[in-house]
Amino acid sequence: MPDLEQPSREALLGGLDARAEPFDVVVVGGGASGLGVAVDAAARGFSTALFEAEDFAKGTSSRATKLVHGGVRYLARGDVSLVREALRERRLLLDNAPHLVQPLGFVLPAYGMRGRLWDRWFYGAGLMAYDALAGRAGLGRTRLLDAAATAELAPGLRTAGLCGGVCYQDAQFDDARLAVALARTALRLGACVLNHCRVTALVPTGGLHAVEVEDRETGVRRQVRARCVVNAAGVWVDGVRRLEEPQAGDLVAPSQGAHLVVDREFFPSSRALLVPRTPDGRVMFAVPWLGHVILGTTDTPRPDTLLEPRPFEAEIDFILAEAGRHLARAPGRADVRSAWAGLRPLVKPARGAGADTQRLSREHVVVVSAQGLVTVTGGKWTTYRAMAEDVLAACFSSGLLPTRPAGVTRTLRLVGAPPAGAVTPPLTAAPGLHLYGSEAGVVQSLPGADRELLPGLTEAMVRFAVRAECARTVEDVLARRSRWLFLDAARAAAAAGPVAAIMAEELGTSFAASASAAAFASLARGYRLEQ
Repeated sequence: MPDLEQPSREALLGGLDARAEPFDVVVVGGGASGLGVAVDAAARGFSTALFEAEDFAKGTSSRATKLVHGGVRYLARGDVSLVREALRERRLLLDNAPHLVQPLGFVLPAYGMRGRLWDRWFYGAGLMAYDALAGRAGLGRTRLLDAAATAELAPGLRTAGLCGGVCYQDAQFDDARLAVALARTALRLGACVLNHCRVTALVPTGGLHAVEVEDRETGVRRQVRARCVVNAAGVWVDGVRRLEEPQAGDLVAPSQGAHLVVDREFFPSSRALLVPRTPDGRVMFAVPWLGHVILGTTDTPRPDTLLEPRPFEAEIDFILAEAGRHLARAPGRADVRSAWAGLRPLVKPARGAGADTQRLSREHVVVVSAQGLVTVTGGKWTTYRAMAEDVLAACFSSGLLPTRPAGVTRTLRLVGAPPAGAVTPPLTAAPGLHLYGSEAGVVQSLPGADRELLPGLTEAMVRFAVRAECARTVEDVLARRSRWLFLDAARAAAAAGPVAAIMAEELGTSFAASASAAAFASLARGYRLEQ
């Protein structure tokens, strides 16, 4: 039976103070790749610590398009090995966290004479090849559709000029809650996992790294030692690299993807819409998710790495225009409940290769510095587990860690995973207790299970977020333990005060409730579009 027994933050920090031996592995960064490395290292029996400067998945890893996929567009570019790996990893995610990763059908519409004569057959053939690559890990066969079947499977789609379409299968997930599940899985495997702890210095000394860590809640700095330090800070890996080597060059070329969230009425389908090629060559999605619809995405290079990037006006205009072209009811700015952007850590091209982020590598790279800092960047959520295995392999080949067998996480079910065969509501449904998987009963046992703050968010869920899910701020609860900031920023802001009051009961006088609520309300304003 799941329970709330895991080390408290105070116990974890105290363990750092008392520790005399170096950790085998210290991970910098609590996004998809860093959490994956921590789980893999701990599962292989290495003493492991992970430090995240903000909250788990605060950056890129909570701002995905919510799709777990093999990468249809990568197949079109000939990246067969990347697609095959991603399809294998998609199957493992579906098996190991079925409450947070689930199959999702996609409809690709075809319009006009070109669609009748070419698009439907061209994309259909490509998607059948996609199915073939998946093999036994496939989720269902691709079907060619006539106009009537396309409209039936995708209600809300514009039907004028529709001549047919293609239906294929992929998957979707709750990215931030998956990150929290990974953090808690690492904790249960014995790792020290701390959010709101910033790594401020890396000093190679005598075959080890001295790692200075600042507890951002108290300002206290501690030093731990590590045989191997893994830099998994996403788009911020270059800053971490320069802690060790100030002259280190850049590995990452940031790209921004923007998303707009509207009510389900604009696309009341249980399947996602995929437009494979917009007029400028980008891909457009309409993805039903947690009772809403995510519209996006864009792929725009930018020179900075802001923690809270905002959609550019051109991105907003593009998404709304494309949605208007393909949906029967065109959404406007006033219909957008939340607008958000995420930065992607794309691998920087060789000098002179140009700056088109649509053509940069989505594959990850692992680099080991002369002094032993292991950096991983690039990649995507779907392949986080394979990335972690590659990182550990680099640690072994560089002599930083003794070799231990791989594959231990292939069948490792994450915290909260329900029993095999259990039926859970789809992720297209409104948020609710089903997102807690096997821990739903524990959540219900806490005070306030019958007091709803927002649809699908109860007082008990806030208490669970603090007691079991490492939430330390109102933002942690309303942005990532619950996803309401990303679903409806105004409604999330209205709940900040009640959430802060509950957290104060859980965290005590050290928690600045008013300041945390005010900070979240200010953040939420940036997720709303000015009319």
